[in-house]
Amino acid sequence: MKYATETIKRNSRWLAVLMLIGLTTVNLAPNTSARRAPVTPPSTISLADNQTDMVLDWNGHAANAIVGVAMQPPPRGLIRLAMVHVAMYDAVNAIEGYPFTAYAVTPNVILPASPEAAAAAAAHDVLVALFPMQQADLDVKYEVSLAAIPDGMAKINGISVGQQAASGILLFRADDGRDAVVAYAPGSGPGVWNPTPPGFLPAQAPEVAQVRPFTLSSPSQFRAEPPPDLSSETWVRDYNETKNLGRATGSTRTPEQTDLGRFVSDQPMLQWNRAWRRISAAQEMSLADNARFFAMLTTAGSDALIACWDTKFFYNFWRPVSAIRAGDTDGNPETEPDPTWIGLVITPNHPEYPAAHGCFSSASTGTLKFFFGTDHFNFTMDSAVAGLTNPVRHYTSFSQALDDILDARIYGGMHYRNSNHKGAIIGKQVSRYVTTHYFLPSRGRND
Repeated sequence: MKYATETIKRNSRWLAVLMLIGLTTVNLAPNTSARRAPVTPPSTISLADNQTDMVLDWNGHAANAIVGVAMQPPPRGLIRLAMVHVAMYDAVNAIEGYPFTAYAVTPNVILPASPEAAAAAAAHDVLVALFPMQQADLDVKYEVSLAAIPDGMAKINGISVGQQAASGILLFRADDGRDAVVAYAPGSGPGVWNPTPPGFLPAQAPEVAQVRPFTLSSPSQFRAEPPPDLSSETWVRDYNETKNLGRATGSTRTPEQTDLGRFVSDQPMLQWNRAWRRISAAQEMSLADNARFFAMLTTAGSDALIACWDTKFFYNFWRPVSAIRAGDTDGNPETEPDPTWIGLVITPNHPEYPAAHGCFSSASTGTLKFFFGTDHFNFTMDSAVAGLTNPVRHYTSFSQALDDILDARIYGGMHYRNSNHKGAIIGKQVSRYVTTHYFLPSRGRND
């Protein structure tokens, strides 16, 4: 893998030091040896009532650190959340005896070792490295986590495994481009993205289009085909559908469609993360299953958004609010302009094509289908958006939730139908790649 090879070259000195002292082994190639292994459903063994699930605890701490405090937008936030979860996965998986293939790190394990201590240490150390200004708060949370674990060699050894996993993941993701400063100047003319009203903000996180993925060979591996030509029937259909359904006032939406459009305008990383947590709790999953569950979901989500950003910034397609206000400039007589048009939901500040929520949500639902071995699944999603008629929605399948999300982006006035469809394709492709190459049952496992 090109990006893995470059990482090895950049970090060979540090890798040699780690391996010389026997702390850890870092695997910088995809786990393909077991890619044909059968799908293993999650167990339903839960922790004892008096124990806490450290994966869930530190998932919550990570979400707060990344979004609540550092205020990272979804593409940046998911990259950092995935780093936390793959560290916890590699730590817990090692202590459990590798029921699943390692992601990138194989720590030195001395038994007995507490997987709970390992998960807490791994997550804490990654978060402190990512957000050093939050160390005091994270240290307090870490002390609380460790206080819940009985003292002894298992605790000490577990902490060591977690620290090794964190160091290995931080090394593995060194120089991945997540902190790069990328200059981006929008173009001009029909079909080209420019900052949108009301804030006219600069493009969000342009560096993500160039970040080294967690699993893919490159950001462009699943790059979408070009957006529709402005003379095409697809463009006319999509333009007029979003113009009519997505406008803030005087639209053809039903009240339910308005409510759905606003429901899905919540912060997408947090909205899906809450759904993942709720699903995990309802299924009473073990610590090891939770470690794998969140590692799969966050890496698939991260890589879907990296792939999405690659396509977005490659084509730089304009948003509905720009297109509709300047409809007479696209050369198409069937796209009548409305100079004062504004959408129901404020348009995100990045190019339109493809829809980011389609990429991320499709990756999420595709991975959930794989993990549970079915699309038919009862779960709920909620929204923190104020004033909703229906702030909690109940679904009987993952596909049903994805359909709602794709429709909602049109009702909100941010996207076109074709862009939602192409984003969902990217998410599906990424999810399929992740679930057939990583986090696989080890050979010989028979559950």
